[in-house]
Amino acid sequence: MNATIDPSNMNTSNYNSNLSTSSPGKCLRNTQITQVVFPVLYTFLFVISMGLNSLAIRIFSQIPSNSTFNVFLKNIVAADFFMTLTLPFKILSDSQLAPWQVRWFVCRFSSVVFYFTMYVSIILLGLISFDRFLKITRPFGKSCLHKTGFSKFLSVVIWVIMFLLSLPNMILSNKEPTAELVRKCAHLKGPAGITWHAILNYICQFIFWVVCIIVVVLYTIISKKVYESYVRSKSKDGQTQRKTKAKVLLIVVVFFTCFALFHFVRLPYTFSQMGKVRDCRTQNMLYYIKETGLWLCASNTCLDPLLYIFLCKAFRSKICKKRKDRANIMMTLRTTQSTINEDQMT
Repeated sequence: MNATIDPSNMNTSNYNSNLSTSSPGKCLRNTQITQVVFPVLYTFLFVISMGLNSLAIRIFSQIPSNSTFNVFLKNIVAADFFMTLTLPFKILSDSQLAPWQVRWFVCRFSSVVFYFTMYVSIILLGLISFDRFLKITRPFGKSCLHKTGFSKFLSVVIWVIMFLLSLPNMILSNKEPTAELVRKCAHLKGPAGITWHAILNYICQFIFWVVCIIVVVLYTIISKKVYESYVRSKSKDGQTQRKTKAKVLLIVVVFFTCFALFHFVRLPYTFSQMGKVRDCRTQNMLYYIKETGLWLCASNTCLDPLLYIFLCKAFRSKICKKRKDRANIMMTLRTTQSTINEDQMT
């Protein structure tokens, strides 16, 4: 799950380059977009994400894990925070403002963490959709799926499995790093590393498409259930039903906005890397679409807080309380200042 880094002309002290040779073949690619535009976009993303996720961590630390939904949300917060921490290394590497050793660190460690946490988030979004499905279709069910202990166990299993799947990508990127080798992350791997990297890509594609199908099917069933409930109750104002449907739709929107483009283009982009796409313009187009999709994946760290606000009542209550407390403090300060000014005048 290492990020693909394209070759560029560089040496041990300076590897800035405006053109890079796309792999495979001799197709030249202008890298101004990836060296300037995307690092700026990732910087923008990093600043917002750090602010939102730091706030989310503070608030969720005050919310008890008394429901499966809260447990899954807390795990998404953790995944988003770890992904956010990898962004500065990607920014420095892509902009080529740092020594080549930073690129080596990205290839071997931080990009692995980036993808690892991304697929943890994808799986958790699928579980949240399933949790909402159970709450709507079986609100009084008492199976193990409704128990917080099981959701905590399931979350731990997901983290452990994804970490164990990702760990070989760190271990097997074990060639002696040089400025030449880190032009492309795959060059740091031996045959075993290349094979495992390919296997893991297929596993991750499988994970995405399974979760994608589950999310779409569950949303369809939930929409049908909500509509049937609305018809049976003959409610003139279907505000509650519309809210329920909108909340589940928000999960679908966040999921597809963040992850769909990257996974749609990942297979044809892999084919272009393998030499099955010969046209230079097509190779470059696939590369830029892939990079755009990867940025959208990272934007998940900023969009997930929407889920916390709209889906988690306890989270909303804490935010409202903080705003109210801040307003009260400001009012107290103004009153105190006004009293001081009056005392000074008399």
